[in-house]
Amino acid sequence: MTDFNAIQVTKRDGRKEPINLDKIHRVLDWAAMGLDNVSVSQVELKSHIQFYDGIHTKDIHETIIKAAADLISAETPDYQYMAASLAIFHLRKVAYGEFEPPHLFDHVTKLTAEQRYDEHILQDYSREEFDRLNDAIDHARDMNFSYAAVKQLEGKYLVQNRVTGEVYESPQMLYMLIGMCLFSNYPKDTRLEYVVRFYDAISQFKISLPTPIMAGVRTPSRQFSSCVLIECGDSLDSISTTTAAIVKYVSLRAGIGINAGRIRALGSPIRGGEAQHTGCIPFFKLFQAAVKSCSQGGVRGGAATLFYPMWHLEVESLLVLKNNRGVEENRVRHMDYGVQINKLMYQRLIKSENITLFSPHDVPGLYEAFFADQDEFERLYLQYESDLSIRKRSIPAVELFSLMMQERANTGRIYIQNVDHCNTHSPFDPSVAPIRQSNLCLEIALPTSPLENINDTDKEIALCTLSAFNLGAINSLEELEELADLAVRALDSLLDYQDYPIEAARNASMKRRTLGIGVINYAYYLAKNGVRYSDGSANALTHRTFEAIQYYLLKASNNLAKDFGACPAFDETTYSQGILPIDTYKKDIDNICQEPLHFDWETLRQDIKAHGLRNSTLSSLMPSETSSQISNATNGIEPPRGLVSVKQSKDGILKQVVPEYERLKDNYELLWNMPNNEGYLHLVGIMQKFVDQAISANTNYDPQRFEGGRVPMRQLLKDLLTAYKFGLKTLYYQNTRDGAEDSQADMDDGCAGGACKI
Repeated sequence: MTDFNAIQVTKRDGRKEPINLDKIHRVLDWAAMGLDNVSVSQVELKSHIQFYDGIHTKDIHETIIKAAADLISAETPDYQYMAASLAIFHLRKVAYGEFEPPHLFDHVTKLTAEQRYDEHILQDYSREEFDRLNDAIDHARDMNFSYAAVKQLEGKYLVQNRVTGEVYESPQMLYMLIGMCLFSNYPKDTRLEYVVRFYDAISQFKISLPTPIMAGVRTPSRQFSSCVLIECGDSLDSISTTTAAIVKYVSLRAGIGINAGRIRALGSPIRGGEAQHTGCIPFFKLFQAAVKSCSQGGVRGGAATLFYPMWHLEVESLLVLKNNRGVEENRVRHMDYGVQINKLMYQRLIKSENITLFSPHDVPGLYEAFFADQDEFERLYLQYESDLSIRKRSIPAVELFSLMMQERANTGRIYIQNVDHCNTHSPFDPSVAPIRQSNLCLEIALPTSPLENINDTDKEIALCTLSAFNLGAINSLEELEELADLAVRALDSLLDYQDYPIEAARNASMKRRTLGIGVINYAYYLAKNGVRYSDGSANALTHRTFEAIQYYLLKASNNLAKDFGACPAFDETTYSQGILPIDTYKKDIDNICQEPLHFDWETLRQDIKAHGLRNSTLSSLMPSETSSQISNATNGIEPPRGLVSVKQSKDGILKQVVPEYERLKDNYELLWNMPNNEGYLHLVGIMQKFVDQAISANTNYDPQRFEGGRVPMRQLLKDLLTAYKFGLKTLYYQNTRDGAEDSQADMDDGCAGGACKI
C-alpha cells in the first residue's frame, strides 16, 4: 500500500513539496463544473496514476487530462470540455507559471524581449491602449474550447519552442494580438474599436482564421497567405525559377499550387533537333523535391498540387504518377495532381469521340486559348487535329476519362479543374487576366504568369489570404454584414502588413488584393435548420445563405474602396464592367432551386461601378479541417462521417463530438448514410452561383452499395458530368468507404499538410 504521507511531488520549477490529493480533487471538480454526464471519480479511476516519491506534477496533470479525453464518446460528449479545461489549466501553468494570465502589456514586453513577438506591437500601442485592451480580454473564453481544439492550439498555433514543445501564451492572448497587429495601421481614434470587435468575433468562433495567420501574426514572421499559385513556363530558366519559388514559399508555411502544363512533351526537339526533350516527369520530380525540402517550421509538412491539361501529349503517363504500381523512374507520388478539362473534352466523351493529344509547344496559341477563349480554343484544336505536319496522338475520350477516373478512385488525389467555368464565371476578364490553375486544395482561382527570373517584378505569383464564417455561430443572416466588414478589413490589412519574399508575389497581391472567405460548420447549420444534404431540402436555405455571404462581402469591399481606393487592377475584373456572379452562373441551377434573390443587387452593382472594389476576389470555400476543430465545428461544407469523429494529429488521436449532439443527433445526415453524390453536388452548384473563386468539393463512394462491391465507371463519369453541368469549377478528394467504423473513420487530414486547412 502506498504511504501518501511519504510522497513528495516535484513542482514545475523543480521545488519539491508533499503531495496534496485534495488539490488534485479541486482541479477535477473545477473542470467538471456545470457539465452533464461527467464523473470526477471515473476520471480518477481511468487515470491509474502510479504515485511515487518525486513524481512530477506535470506528469500527474497530463495523465489526468488523457484519462478525461479517453472518456469522450457520443453518450458522454461533455468529457471533451472537461479534458479541455484540464488542458487549459496545464497550458497556462506551462506558459505563465500560474493559472492566472499576466497583464497584456507585461506579457508582450516579456515575449518581445525574447524575440518571440514582433517588436512593432510595443512600438505602435501606448500603455494606455494596452490597459484598455487588457480589460477587453475575456480569459474565461478559454473554457469554451473542446479538447481537440486545445491540442490543435498547442500543436500548431500557440507561440512555442517547436523543439521542446514549451508554450509561451494562452489562446486569448493569441486572439487579441492578432487583432492588434492587423489593425495597427488604422487611425488611433478608431483602431481599438476594430481590434476589440475583431477579437470578439474570432474568440467567440464567429470568424475562423487559417493556420498561417494563427501561428504567425504577432511573431517576427511576416508571410501569412495560405495559398500560393506558381506558374511554370517551358524554358529551363522558368523551371529553375519555379523550383526556387516553391522552396521559398514551402519554407514559409504555404500550400503550393504548381501549373506545369506548358512544359513540352517527351521527345520534342530542342535547339532545332540537337537534343530530345526529356518530357514532364523529370521536372515534376524536381518540383516534388522542392516541395519536400522544408518542414515548414514544425507546423506542417510541405504539400503541392500540380496542374496540367487533359490534352497534353504525355497525359496517359501523367495520370498514373501517383499509382503504387510502376517504378520510381516513372512515378512522382508525393504530390497531388489537377487535370484541366473544358467543354470540348466533355463533348468528346458524351459523343463517344476521340480526344487528340498535343505537346503545347507544337500548337501555337492553343494553350493560351484553353483558358482565355473557349471558341478560339475549339477553332485551333480542330485546325491542329487536321494538320498532318503536327505531332499528335488520338485516343477514345471514354478511355482517357476512364483512366483518369480510375486513378482518381484508386488514389483519391487526382483532382479536376474545369478551366472554362473558372474563366467564364470569374471575377477576372479572361482576355486580360485568365485563370490557368488552382491551388493545393482546389478552392483558389487567380491569374498567374510564368516567371523567367526570381527577380521579375512584372510577373504574378498569386497569393490568397483566407478565413471563414462559422455558420453554426450565427443566429441570423443579418449578422453576416458586421462579420463581413471585420473579415474583409482584417485580411485586407494583412496584405499590407505581411512581407513578400518574391517580387512577383508582391506585384500580384498589391494589384489584385485577393481574399478568399468561406464557411465552416455547414453540416451543423443544416442540422440546426432541420434540412439535409441529399433530398433537396437544403437547397433554398443554401441559396439564401450564400447570397447573403457574397452580397455582404462585396458590400464590405466596396465600402473599403470608398475609404482606401479600389485595387489597382480593378479594371481587369468583370466587376468593373458591372458583371456580378449572379449574371454568369450556370443556369441549370435554376432547375433545382427556384429561390429568388433577396438583396438589392442593382444598387450594389452601381456602387461597385462607381467606387470599385478593394479586393478582386472575396470568396472561396476551403476544407477548413484544422480551424473547424478550434471552433468545435464540422469542417467546411462536408457532412461528418460520424457523430464522433477521430482526428489524427501529430499529438495523436483526438476525438470530437458534433455540435449539440444530444439535441440534434437525429438531424445530422452522415456521409455514408447519403444515398449518392447528387444532392451534395447540387448544393455545391448553388454555392458556386455566388462564390467568386472555387470550392473544395469532394465525391464519396461506398462500394458496398454497388453490385460486386465495385463502383461502376458509369457512376463515376455520371457524377463528373453532374458537377460540370451545375457549374462546379473544381473537384477535390474522392473518398471511398473502407469499412471502418463510421464514428472512428474520419482520419482525413484536410489539405494533406497544406496551409489552406484553415
